[in-house]
Amino acid sequence: MMRYSIRDRRGPHQGPALLATAVALATVAACSSGSPHSSDTSAASPSGPPSGTSASAAPSSAPPSPTPTPSRTYPLSTAPRTIPSVREHQAARGPGWKPAAPAGVVVGAGSAGLADEGKLLAGELGIPYRGAVAAGPGDVELALGGTGAPESYTLTVQGGRVRISGPDEAGVFYGTRTLKQSVKGAGAMPEGVVTDAPAKPQRGLNVDIARKFFSAQWIEDRLREMADLKLNQLGLHFSDDQGFRIASDSHPEIVSAQHLSKAEVRRVLALAQSLHITVVPEIDSPGHLGAVLRAHPDLQLRNVQGTPRQGAIDISKPASARIVDDLLREYSALFPGGWFHVGADEYQALTVRSPSASYPQLATAARQKYGPQAGVQDLAEGWLNDRAAVVRAAGKTAKAWNDGFFRGGVVTGDKRIEVEYWTGKEIGARPPAEYLAEGRRVVNLNDEYLYYVLGQPNDFTYPTGRRIYEQWTPLVLRGTTPVPARYAPQILGARFAVWCDLANAQTPTQVATGIRMPLTALAQKTWDADRPTLTWDQFRALAAQVRG
Repeated sequence: MMRYSIRDRRGPHQGPALLATAVALATVAACSSGSPHSSDTSAASPSGPPSGTSASAAPSSAPPSPTPTPSRTYPLSTAPRTIPSVREHQAARGPGWKPAAPAGVVVGAGSAGLADEGKLLAGELGIPYRGAVAAGPGDVELALGGTGAPESYTLTVQGGRVRISGPDEAGVFYGTRTLKQSVKGAGAMPEGVVTDAPAKPQRGLNVDIARKFFSAQWIEDRLREMADLKLNQLGLHFSDDQGFRIASDSHPEIVSAQHLSKAEVRRVLALAQSLHITVVPEIDSPGHLGAVLRAHPDLQLRNVQGTPRQGAIDISKPASARIVDDLLREYSALFPGGWFHVGADEYQALTVRSPSASYPQLATAARQKYGPQAGVQDLAEGWLNDRAAVVRAAGKTAKAWNDGFFRGGVVTGDKRIEVEYWTGKEIGARPPAEYLAEGRRVVNLNDEYLYYVLGQPNDFTYPTGRRIYEQWTPLVLRGTTPVPARYAPQILGARFAVWCDLANAQTPTQVATGIRMPLTALAQKTWDADRPTLTWDQFRALAAQVRG
């Protein structure tokens, strides 16, 4: 409140007039200040007349006139500015919320499982975490409850408090990311109610750590970035021709000198779990097994002339299945998530003019296992189904690359396997609508937009966030043409993929910088596949504000 000092410099008769003027100004100032409390009128209405004022001018018997309770008028709020943008915001009038004393973070009744989310948010906002106590003035309350879709949440700002609720811990966590970004970018969370949920259940990043080693710390840094973007899946391709990058107890002879220890992997997995990110391991077979075959050259695929095929294992030999299944079981136990990627792409036996003539041992094994009409393609398809059965027995859903599913053979790929569609360029690859028409579930890793291939070999170019943001949607599975919208429910989501074909073309730091905006754009388009309201320049500027 403003104060006015009265000093009589005009003689003995000016003081009362100045006092009356000051009282009037003080009353106006109180009203205009927006104070929500009633004014104390006794100070402005003395019990008796001031010196030099007649009793008739201010009779002591008259009650003081009430002063109106001032109120503050707020404009209607606007949606918080976040990446990804919220799906729905119900505007309201009010001051919003910002982290200031006495604010803290609390968890609601029956929501003790949200303690980790609460502690993380409190640290990020610089306010205390108070645990399972009743919410007080200025507090942020996290609570489980409701019947919304998985990963959904409701964020309410009202009465100087914030309440984030959702049917599962992941949804509440995503609500905390919305609050964090809004405060980081604008200093406050606007008044009103956010109702939010992702368009796609799988949203993430895929990293080839086999051809290029990435440290556990680098992976953890990516996990934290992903979490703030509400991404929930990290694929780790850790076995290929160039390296096998995670320690093995069942086959230590295949592990590369530079690798992650199991203790490091468990540390990564613990962080991922706390951030509601599932890590999906990949052991690609029957191709891309060069690191395994260096220790087991007797299992290398050789043609009729005895020439070995790089990375390809001889699937006619029972020992080939045994070693791969040993690894699948070992790492199924290490990784707690619900998926395991079994590869199946680019098997070199199928890239020649006549697989049966070039690899008669495979043709013979196919006929023995699947009948006289079976060929090498069927043996490869059966290999995929068998590996999927191994991880399914361990409680996992199998994923496999799209060029491992063939048409027209005796053996058909199991429809329980999720198709990871990356290309239409490889032998065996089919247009995406064929997989969808068969009722298969598909994940989008379109190599036209979502492949970051180090060194840009084979006509690959580094993808840009702008191109993803402006041109791509989850329906664009191959090239630049979307599949019909009726297939949208079968498209489970998308991952942005880093492949290290020319491993030394970029440092890990350069990779992290290069994928930053493409991953940001992917996060927006998998959370809400509709056309964005912001221009690319506006989106990029917003990313700088809310991501730092």
